Amino acid sequence: MPAAQIRSRATRKRTLSIFIPTVLLLFSIPSSSLAANTLTQGGPAVNSSATLVSPNGLFTLGFRRSAAGSYLGIWYINATSSFFWIANRDFPIRDESGSLSLDQDGTLKLTYSGGGGAAVNLYSDSRRRRLIATLDDTGNFAVSDVDSGDSLWQSFDSPTNAWFPGMKLGLVSGENRKVTSWLTESIPAAGAFTLEWDPTAGKEELVMKHRGVTFWTSGKQLTPNRFTNLDLRLQRVNYNVSRVVAGPNSDYLTFRASTNEYSSTNQLSFTVVRLRYDGVVEDVSTRIVILQSEDCHGNGTENGCRRWDGPDCRRSGDGFQILWGTFSLGQWVDGNSNMSISDCKEQCWRNCECGGISLDGVNRNGTGCRYFRSGGFVQLPNQEGEDRYHVMIAGESQADTSNASRIKWIAVSVTAAVAVLIFALCILWFQRRCKLRERLLAELMATNAPSDGDEMGDDGDQSHNLKIYSAASIMIATDSFSPQNKLGEGGFGPVYKGKLSEGREVAVKRLSKRSDQEVSTFQVKTLSLCACGSLTHNTDETKRVQLDWNKRFNIIEGIAQGLLYLHKYSRVTIIHRDLKVSNILLDENLNPKISDFGMARIFKTNTSEANTAKPVGTYGYMSPEYAIKGTFSTKSDVFSFGVMLLEIVSGKKNYNLIPLDPPIDLVEYVSYELYSYY
Repeated sequence: MPAAQIRSRATRKRTLSIFIPTVLLLFSIPSSSLAANTLTQGGPAVNSSATLVSPNGLFTLGFRRSAAGSYLGIWYINATSSFFWIANRDFPIRDESGSLSLDQDGTLKLTYSGGGGAAVNLYSDSRRRRLIATLDDTGNFAVSDVDSGDSLWQSFDSPTNAWFPGMKLGLVSGENRKVTSWLTESIPAAGAFTLEWDPTAGKEELVMKHRGVTFWTSGKQLTPNRFTNLDLRLQRVNYNVSRVVAGPNSDYLTFRASTNEYSSTNQLSFTVVRLRYDGVVEDVSTRIVILQSEDCHGNGTENGCRRWDGPDCRRSGDGFQILWGTFSLGQWVDGNSNMSISDCKEQCWRNCECGGISLDGVNRNGTGCRYFRSGGFVQLPNQEGEDRYHVMIAGESQADTSNASRIKWIAVSVTAAVAVLIFALCILWFQRRCKLRERLLAELMATNAPSDGDEMGDDGDQSHNLKIYSAASIMIATDSFSPQNKLGEGGFGPVYKGKLSEGREVAVKRLSKRSDQEVSTFQVKTLSLCACGSLTHNTDETKRVQLDWNKRFNIIEGIAQGLLYLHKYSRVTIIHRDLKVSNILLDENLNPKISDFGMARIFKTNTSEANTAKPVGTYGYMSPEYAIKGTFSTKSDVFSFGVMLLEIVSGKKNYNLIPLDPPIDLVEYVSYELYSYY
C-alpha cells in the first residue's frame, strides 16, 4: 500500500494557503495513495516531525511541546499557539518520542520512548476490519470502516476545552460530554471550569461550574440563539443552537454557525467556541467574549449567576480587581500545583484575612497561590514593571446598588406586611359583620311580641314568619330583570314586576349604579308585607268622582292601621321616614298599602327615637325636628301622615303654594286658617 502523505515539521512553520496541501499531494505521492489527512493500518505514524492536515488546511493533528511536556492534539491554523483537542492532556510526554499509529490489528494507539513507554489505546477493534483514521475540515479526527464507511471512534466524543460545530454537548448514550478548561494558560491539564448541558427535567439549561459547583446557568432555551440568561445576538455571534432528545439516555446540544465555510477569499475562517483557563467562553475566530466567570464572582445573582458560599465578612459589592501596587501586612503561600488562579481567588474569597492574590502564582508554571493579608495594599500608578494583584475591594457603585436594592426589598417587605395586615383585618371585620347580621336576623325571627290579626285586617294572613329570598330566585322571578317587566324608576333605581315560584306577584327595586345615596340606606329588611308600588292622586277625570268622602275616609283609616302596625304591633318598631301619598298603593278595591321601605329604620326594644347625620325623605313631609336636627321617631311618621291627611281631604298637593301674599304651602295655609279661626 502506498505511504500516506506526511507533512514535515519545517513545512508546518511556513504560511499555509489553500494550494499547498494540493501541490504536495500531486508531487510527493502516487495518485493511488491516501491523502495527507489520513492514517492507514500499518502505515506511517504521526510523530514530532510528521502531522496530518485536513483537506482544506483548516486543522492540523500532531505533537507539540510546552513547558509541561509534549502533547498530541488538534489545532487551528489561524491559532497555532492553542490546541482545541488533546489526546493526553493529563499525562504529557516528557520528551519528543511520542507517536500515533493505526496498527494492523485495528488499534489506534499513542506510544512514547520508542515504544518502551506505556501505550495509550485511543481505539481498539476486535472484528479486524479494514480501518482508516482521518482528520476532516470540521476539526474531527475519526476512525472509520473502509468498506461500510461507518464511524467507529472520533475525537468529538471526548471534548477537551473546545466546542466545535456539530459536536454534541450533554448526555450521549448515557455519557455526559462536557467542555473542560485548561489548568493554566500553558498547562492543558483539566482545569477548574466546565461548560455542560443539564437535561434534568424542569431545568434543561447550559451550566458553568467551578470545581463541580454551579455558578452560572443559562436558563431555558427560548429560541435557537437565545436563552433566558444568554442572548447570543447581543454577543454578535451567529449561532443556531439545537437541542436533540434521542431517548432517555441521549439529550444534548449541538450548534452550527454561518462562518464555518472555507473559501479562497476568506481563507481559514472557522467557528470554534473555547472555554479558557480563566473561565472565559469566547469565539476563537472573532475573539468575541460570550461568557466570563468574572461576572459571577462572589455575591452576584444577576443574569443567571449563583451566589458563592462565603463568610459574613463578604458582602454584596465585594469583588476582585486587577490593580498595581504593593501589600505590606504579610503573605502566605500554597504551592499546590493543581491550584489555578481561579482556585486561589475562591480560597481568598472564603478567608476574611485575605485581601488579594498574586497573578503569577507560586510555581514556575504559574500554579499555586500567594495570598496577601487585607488592609495593607497601597495602590500605585499603572506602570510597566510594577507588580499586579487581584485585590479584594468593595466597588463603590456596587455598594450603592446593593444599598438601594436592600432599601427596595425592605420597602417591598413592609408594604407586603401592611397589605397582609389590612387584608386580615378586612376578613375579621367581614366575619364580625356577618355574625352581627346573623344575630340581628335571629332577633327579627323571634316571635315574642305577636300582633293582633283582628286589628290588622280581615284577611287573617298576617304571619310573623320572615321570608328570605336568594338572588337566584329574584332573577328567576323578574326574568333576569327583563325590560318588559320594568314598572318604573325612582331615585334609587328601577322597579320590576316579578312572580315568585308560589305564584305570588311582587315588585322588586334594584339598586341603581348611578345613585349617589349611601349604600347603607339600602340595608333594610322588610318584616311585613304592605304591598309594593306607588299610589298617586288620580288625575283621570272619569275616575276622580270615585273618590268620594266615604272612600277617602277608608283610605285614611287603612293608612292609619298600617302605620299603627309598623309602630306598635310589628315584632320590632319600624319608622318609614318617607311616608307620602306617592308611597301609598291602592288595590282593585281601593284598599291602601304602605310601600317603598327603602329608607325605613328598625328600632330595637326600649328605643323610642334616634338621630342621623343625614336626614332622608321628602321635604314637605318631614317633621321639623327631623329636618333640622336629624331626630326621628314614630312621631316623624305621624307628622308625615298628617300632611297626607291634609292632601287627601283638600285634594291639593303640599308643595303647591297657595296664592297669598306671600305664597304659602298647604301646611302653613291650614295652620294660618286655624289660627285665624280661633
